[in-house]
Amino acid sequence: MSKHRVSRRQFLSYTLTGVGGFMAAGMLMPMVRFAIDPVLKAKTGGDYIATPLKVADITTEPTRVDYTYEQVDAWYKSDVTETAWVYKDEQDNIVALSPVCKHLGCTVAFATDEAHPDQFFCPCHNGRYTKDGTNVKGTPPMAPLDVYPFQEKDGYLYLGKAEPRKEA
Repeated sequence: MSKHRVSRRQFLSYTLTGVGGFMAAGMLMPMVRFAIDPVLKAKTGGDYIATPLKVADITTEPTRVDYTYEQVDAWYKSDVTETAWVYKDEQDNIVALSPVCKHLGCTVAFATDEAHPDQFFCPCHNGRYTKDGTNVKGTPPMAPLDVYPFQEKDGYLYLGKAEPRKEA
């Protein structure tokens, strides 16, 4: 038998502390799990998103392609629609450009300016880009349009996240 004896007061103190800690842990664990669950959840999709455009249907004329994907922000899921301008260049390479103007973020469109029918035009401040997405000097945009990395899978075009153009 031990010579160190626990008083009644110490026993109650230890017991209440243990029970209180157990109850606190029981209440906190669901809250912690709720807070970190979206972070721990494995991503189901890849980096590329399917578009409805078949690679065989891409021409030399820029075509607007709208595609939708599900975005998850913590516990909130929403459908997001993105747009790209897609065409084949002279070397038969696919080019996918972002429609977001680099000046103020307005949306550009191809061949909407009567004075420059072979360029992308931003109606917000008369910004212009050549067909390959290069900004026209003397107009507001200070950088070329972003480009989408792409893949072909099962005959369809898949686009990644838009990236600034790499200087050659």
